[in-house]
Amino acid sequence: MKNLLLRSSLLFCLALLLLCAGTQALAEEPPPTVWTIQEAVRFALQNSPDSQIGRQRIESAQAAIALEKSAFYPQVNLVAQYGQTNNPMYSFGNILNQREFNQEINFNRPGRTDNLNNSIQLGYRFFDGGRSQAGLAAARSQAEAARFELSAVQERLAFEVVRAFHLIDQSEGLIKIRQAEVATVAAAHQTAQARFDEGVILRSNLLDLEVQESRARENLLEARHSLALAQQLFLNLLGLPGGEVSLAPESGEAEIPPSDRVGKRAELDSLDAALASAKLRIRQVRAARYPALDGYAAYGADQGSITGGEGNSWQAGLKFQFNLFDGHRTEAESARAEAGVNELREQRRKTELAVGLEISQARLALSDAEERLALSAQSVAQAEESLRINNERFTEGVLLAADLIDAQNRLTETQVRRATAATARKIAIAELRRAEGLPQFGEDGEAAAERDTKTL
Repeated sequence: MKNLLLRSSLLFCLALLLLCAGTQALAEEPPPTVWTIQEAVRFALQNSPDSQIGRQRIESAQAAIALEKSAFYPQVNLVAQYGQTNNPMYSFGNILNQREFNQEINFNRPGRTDNLNNSIQLGYRFFDGGRSQAGLAAARSQAEAARFELSAVQERLAFEVVRAFHLIDQSEGLIKIRQAEVATVAAAHQTAQARFDEGVILRSNLLDLEVQESRARENLLEARHSLALAQQLFLNLLGLPGGEVSLAPESGEAEIPPSDRVGKRAELDSLDAALASAKLRIRQVRAARYPALDGYAAYGADQGSITGGEGNSWQAGLKFQFNLFDGHRTEAESARAEAGVNELREQRRKTELAVGLEISQARLALSDAEERLALSAQSVAQAEESLRINNERFTEGVLLAADLIDAQNRLTETQVRRATAATARKIAIAELRRAEGLPQFGEDGEAAAERDTKTL
């Protein structure tokens, strides 16, 4: 029978462990093998250490609210203590509490006594000048500030993920450009080698092409290195230590926000809530100038092993306390709290000015990127046609290698400028949406943060 019970217990524990492991596996969503830009943002908002830190701050703020609420509940304590004494006053008190008084006791030398006291104590503050109410309201405002702070962190995180995504896409495009450059220069080098073997061109022309090919391969290596760095930055933003990065083609382009549609930045909302909390802290500090009224009650039982007696008693009452002078402590704390409010007020003004500057810079960056993209597109078409003509002339032997290298360099430069301008435009749109307090997509940092905090 015992073996059967033991086996049943072991099987139950094993099943419970497997269930817990399965639940945890389901809760931890594995990263996708191919990243879309929307999936990358959602994954970062859930998995990034910055988001986890923000959630822990919200947890701390919620605990601070519970701490302030404790002032509105009665305090109940269960106390047990034991002691011995030969002090006349305390020893005589033990005798009285144990109901062992008699006329033969010498009040000056009642002797050694011991006492075991078990008691339950109740305390409740009826009035504290509004200190508890102000503390609770301040804690709630601080929790609201923490939620907005998480939204601000996630909005910045979403932008950084979008930026890293576009930089990876740009790096991959630059690698293709550099590979095409290497292929073109290598083909020209082969042609020049054949003509040099025929004695048609000078060795200096062949050396120029060899140098250009080496330079093109060096540029290709640099582009691959930039891609590796961009991928590592992308994984770091996602909260992943490493792995392969494969991007899916972008599904549509982010909308350029109109100039009259501006959302409110979470940083300003966070400072507004923090400012409200700081003002309430001033009220909480000033509440020390008002009187406090406490109620208390206790019931206890005393027992002595020396006298052999025992007894019980109770007490209840009210305690009124008014601080007439505290060495100017309240005034100093109030002045410090007011200075904190003024500091937050100036911090908000500074942040508001910084937000306006960010919006202006983002719109200028977008305008610059669009103009450069339009110009580079036309330049690429012209450089491609120029290189085609120069290749034909070089093949016919009427063009020097240096002129062909110049044409190839112009094409590569314009292609790089066009790819860089296209990426800069996408990043500028994302930066403008962040600066104006708008989500990157349909649901982003602020909305996701609000959804997450509701589950905490």
